Amino acid sequence: MRALRTTVVAMSLVVSACVSSPGVNCKSGEQSAVHDTLYFGTSKPNGVVTGEQWAKFLETVVTPLFPQGLTVSQASGQWLGSDGSIVRESTHILQLAHAGDTVNDRSVTEIAAEYKAQFQQEAVLRVRASTCVSF
Repeated sequence: MRALRTTVVAMSLVVSACVSSPGVNCKSGEQSAVHDTLYFGTSKPNGVVTGEQWAKFLETVVTPLFPQGLTVSQASGQWLGSDGSIVRESTHILQLAHAGDTVNDRSVTEIAAEYKAQFQQEAVLRVRASTCVSF
């Protein structure tokens, strides 16, 4: 009986994880938006992404897609590589608040794909959240 109860609870959690969360309820003066945070590692097979390369990437790839604004921070990060090793590296964090439409979603996907291609990256982490913004 206990095994059945555990199975039912586990299945309930799995099913509930598949249900999309309801939209956020923004207050007066706020509007709903998507907040995307992307994490770009800087280690490459033959060196690192330099500050100049990162600045050029922002200027030529990111800014044309999100001219309304963005925030960039510097961080130290680590992740588990596909070969099982822990990779520690400097990281650029890009934050974008934008309308949750198809055009912006494709643009964020394009930014990550272009960074991976230009700088031989295995991955770019994307964290996406629904939020409210005001200006």
